[in-house]
Amino acid sequence: MALAKEMPISRIGEIVGEQDTRIWRIVRHHVNKAYAKKSFSAVTKVGCDETSSRKGHNYVTVFADMDSGEVLFATEGKNAETIQTFVEEMPRHEGQPEQIKEVTMDMSTAFISGVSDYLPEASITFDKFHVIQALNKAQDEVRRMEQKKNPLLKRSRYIWLKNPENLTEKQKKQLETLRYENLKTAKVYQMKLTFQDIYRTIKEPEAAKEAIKKWLSWAVRSRLDPIKRFAKMVKAHIKGIMRYFTTRLTSGTMEGINSRIQEIKRRARGFRNINNFIAMIYLEAAGLDLALPT
Repeated sequence: MALAKEMPISRIGEIVGEQDTRIWRIVRHHVNKAYAKKSFSAVTKVGCDETSSRKGHNYVTVFADMDSGEVLFATEGKNAETIQTFVEEMPRHEGQPEQIKEVTMDMSTAFISGVSDYLPEASITFDKFHVIQALNKAQDEVRRMEQKKNPLLKRSRYIWLKNPENLTEKQKKQLETLRYENLKTAKVYQMKLTFQDIYRTIKEPEAAKEAIKKWLSWAVRSRLDPIKRFAKMVKAHIKGIMRYFTTRLTSGTMEGINSRIQEIKRRARGFRNINNFIAMIYLEAAGLDLALPT
């Protein structure tokens, strides 16, 4: 099993002189046996995120314990039914849906619906990085519209997407030059930095609520349609966005798991089926006690 974490299953088959289909059966057998013993009894905070299982649109939704950082469950798809499938799995591991008090995720309509239907005691925290990502998209839309009339903005996309401290010296000089121009893009950049500062510097939920309220008013007055649409999205999801200032939950744990999953995909160079992929996720990231004979 240790080898399965280090090299492709097909390569292991070559080393031991077996078909990779038989090696996969052995891996799944031991992983499933260990996974069946995994306890969810202490889990109260869950993160969920989808990841692609292969090129194209084949997705797996992964659930993780936000306290331990371990994968709890993975299932094919990225719809509301994935939440239901996770809930159905919980009793097999000494868990009940009522014990889940917090869920952190992106603003997927399907996930929101699934949590509402199947995790009745859970509050939702929308991941701050996904919120900022949506604001970055709105900012880039403003830049692309303005660039059509102002050639100064050509080849400046990555400058506006970075925070000032992450710019190269050349980019810093270019940003300073562009900021002297009366650009809508520069205005939106300052709006983005202000919004990020709310996350970065404000600790009290009530103070954060007031700051976001003022920012939304500024956004509406901007008369920039992409920013106004972003503001509308924030208002529609305000409860989950504000929940961050109480829970401080982010997708950092999920991003770390996703990075490990991408490494699994790179190392495996393909899976025969989705069950093999999920078995490798569990082997790599579920904290299983394999208790193999020596």
